Amino acid sequence: MLQARARWNISETDERQAEALAKELGISPLVARLLVGRGMTDKEHAAAFLNGGTDHIHDPFLLDGMESAVLRIRQALERGEYIWVYGDYDADGVSSTTLMVHLLRQLHASFDYYIPHRVLEGYGLNKAAIESAHQQGVKLIITVDTGISAVEEIAYAAELGVDVIVTDHHEPPELLPEAYAIINPKKPGCPYPFKHLAGVGVALKLAQALLGRWPEELLEYAAIGTVADLMQLLGENRVIVKQGIKRMRSSTNWGIRALLDVAGIQMKDVNSTHIGFALAPRINASGRLNNADDAVKLLITEDQQEAETLAYELDALNKERQRIVDEMTKHAMSMVEEQKADGLKKVIVLAHEQWNVGVIGIVASKLMDKFYRPTIILGIDKETGMAKGSARSIAGFDLYQALTHCHDLMEHFGGHQAAAGMTLSKDHLPELERRLNVLAEEWLGPEDFIPLIHADIEGSLDDVGVETIQQLEQLGPFGMGNPMPKFVFTNVGCQEMRTIGKDQQHIKMTLMKGTEEASAALDAVGFNKASVLPWISPTASMDVLGELSINEWNGVRKPQLMIQDVRIPYIQLFDWRGVARLESKLMDLTDRLAELNSAQEDRKLPSILTFATEDKQLRMKYSKLYPIWGVDMSGSEPFVPYNELARQQKKSGITDMILYDLPDSLRTLERAITSAAHVERWYAVFSGSLQQQGTLPGRDMFKTVYAAVQKQGEPIQKANYFVEALTRRSGYSKEVILFILDVFIELGFIRRSAEGYVPVPNPAKKDLTTSKLYQQRQQSLDVEQALLYSTAQQLVEWLHQLHNQTKPSLEEII
Repeated sequence: MLQARARWNISETDERQAEALAKELGISPLVARLLVGRGMTDKEHAAAFLNGGTDHIHDPFLLDGMESAVLRIRQALERGEYIWVYGDYDADGVSSTTLMVHLLRQLHASFDYYIPHRVLEGYGLNKAAIESAHQQGVKLIITVDTGISAVEEIAYAAELGVDVIVTDHHEPPELLPEAYAIINPKKPGCPYPFKHLAGVGVALKLAQALLGRWPEELLEYAAIGTVADLMQLLGENRVIVKQGIKRMRSSTNWGIRALLDVAGIQMKDVNSTHIGFALAPRINASGRLNNADDAVKLLITEDQQEAETLAYELDALNKERQRIVDEMTKHAMSMVEEQKADGLKKVIVLAHEQWNVGVIGIVASKLMDKFYRPTIILGIDKETGMAKGSARSIAGFDLYQALTHCHDLMEHFGGHQAAAGMTLSKDHLPELERRLNVLAEEWLGPEDFIPLIHADIEGSLDDVGVETIQQLEQLGPFGMGNPMPKFVFTNVGCQEMRTIGKDQQHIKMTLMKGTEEASAALDAVGFNKASVLPWISPTASMDVLGELSINEWNGVRKPQLMIQDVRIPYIQLFDWRGVARLESKLMDLTDRLAELNSAQEDRKLPSILTFATEDKQLRMKYSKLYPIWGVDMSGSEPFVPYNELARQQKKSGITDMILYDLPDSLRTLERAITSAAHVERWYAVFSGSLQQQGTLPGRDMFKTVYAAVQKQGEPIQKANYFVEALTRRSGYSKEVILFILDVFIELGFIRRSAEGYVPVPNPAKKDLTTSKLYQQRQQSLDVEQALLYSTAQQLVEWLHQLHNQTKPSLEEII
């Protein structure tokens, strides 16, 4: 067995509804099944999702404050007033600023833009920047992706005679700033029907209102920010990103073209995944480590050479960002491991003076993924003692609401359910951690700390092909709210399991429907899944959850599964027969068990099962390291503890057991295994050998020996001479002849006296198989044949049948 990392929730699909939808829309049954599984059961809803365009765009003037904002901007244009675009330093803020720059260029405005420095100024509007704008003659500031909480700063701007129009999408606080206009679909009382626009989406709506049309030329920038800020790709966002990607594939923007080039992405292949994992990190790197101004310059420049230079610099910054993130993540992980001694807390709060506040959000995400707990990572300023933090959360724990309960501890905070940022004194960190853990205790149950993966379909390897995967593109673009379809393939075998990548952190395998070579096969890759590989036996039947994609190499296109999770619901057997260094294998297994059960208080150890009543070497070597169990066939409970570690161990807690040596019979082994239903993984070592050696003599051999004894006219004075002579004459080994003589003695056919072997006159007729010695030799040979010379697959089949309570004899399997 192997437990999945997450809980799997596989959607149930009404096949009749899917069939009807496929006919009505003229789409493939697969796409229809996916649509129905995602709740789109009627023709109109599904058609709107698949084909929706500008006819599904809402009127921008439905946004409260839009009319006032448009009138004020047009007034500024007519008067030639100097305008500032005030943005944020993340990818949403950069793309929002970029969009407004291109818009104001079209409108021939007198303007500039400003993005605060993350480290030196922090998030949002600040009075020093507003003062600088005032001194430069700025009359109007338009914020993008920020400003909804800037009550004091906007009041200060008003004192200086500077009007501020806020365009934002973050959760509004109870007290809103007194700006000239506030455009935010989440603002209380705003009638706009779609509440999930990114900051750049709100800026796009402002552009739509000012231009009086749908601004197609700005959609590629809106797509970048919408995907980068993890907005739901449904409704209006879906239209924005879908059309934005289409425009990006033939973009004339030198910055986008250069950025795609350094990322190694062909323009014709651009999709939402490329935006999220290639473009956005490079854009973000500018604001995280330097100044986001470089990213804006890249996206607004009209010079090809400048664009290529800036793209190269952003790529280098991103590599440096990755290095810093790796170092900080390792440091943070070690801090969590230290805390585990007192129990892992429900909310992780970590702070350090040497941490770069530009990447704390990424580190928080990595720790949240690793431990699946709400996580806050903070960098502390040595001089001021102020801590700036970034938080990431799990389903069921609303970060924004949680921080609201702790507002008195912080100078500033903002965000939403899944992500947030805050600033507070380092002295308040212990109390913040305490309060958040109290809330987690109230809001979260045990299941909430197990990730939940929603899968769309339980598929078959027979149905997977390039054409099938191409059909899935109709459902794109994929992202938050509209994830890539996930498939579950059950009861599949695997071949060619191996680790890949620079640090061997990834895995690659070939999934097979059956054991036959001609069965359907699918290449599968699992990123950062190397730790799971040792837990998969080559003979295992697995359930695999993942996303389908097309792998193109040297012009050849093949289906591929990107593994997200693996589970093995069946008992596993690992074939350790003949291993050179058993001690090393056991140590490795012990370490892996410790890591696998790191969150549990009880220490997990592999247990050793021995069938030898006395094995001094075994006990001397392993007694202080592992629980050792024996088998007692006479009692109701076959398992007997042989050392102190076994006596301290609960039998129900044994998950991994070593079959150390050979049993005296297959029935003994069957009894032991059927009594250990709790064991998930067996390791077949079967070291040593049985006391009985050699083959089982045939009946002709018994006749030859018996005839030789009868030919002696008188007792054989020296038995050893008789055995040696018969060995030379018959060609049988000495051991075989002695065994046959012992069987005859047991059956009463001959007797041995001081003089030697003597035939018994008129012995009772008995079959050879009634001899205990004969039976023991037969059982020994059966054991060796079944356990030493069988294949691993044969052992696994027997093991599975035992656990299914059919209890066959192993002789029937071999």
